[in-house]
Amino acid sequence: MVGYYDITTKIKDALLAEPFCNTVTKGSIDRLMNAKKDAYPLSHVMVNSCTPNGASLTYNVSIISMDIVDVSKDEVTDIFIGNDNEDDVLNDILSMLVRIVELMRRGGLFSDLYQLETASLEPFVDRFEDNVAGWTLTVDINVPNGVTVC
Repeated sequence: MVGYYDITTKIKDALLAEPFCNTVTKGSIDRLMNAKKDAYPLSHVMVNSCTPNGASLTYNVSIISMDIVDVSKDEVTDIFIGNDNEDDVLNDILSMLVRIVELMRRGGLFSDLYQLETASLEPFVDRFEDNVAGWTLTVDINVPNGVTVC
């Protein structure tokens, strides 16, 4: 059976293989509040639920990925772009999470039987105490259920 340990470890390993992820945490969202500056960019994995479907299990997982937004002391000359790198952070984190989605859709995670059913991405800014921006990826992942009835 592909269990909780397996799914969280596979996701952690896939995230750490990405260039825009230095740290992966899991569990309670409170763990994000104590992150040190050098831990960024970071991702946090939360298993929201698991639904048994006979021969398979469907895990609903959220991955919150973020980086610190650097604000320049230069005067704002373009109000669309502003004086920070928020757009760069959102672009980089989105690219990383889309790669994770594609690994589940048709890449290495798919070959390991971690098969994506649904995925959605939602951006955020100013969500946490640190000045961070990023995306929350929520996925339903279907995996084999090896538990027997006997």
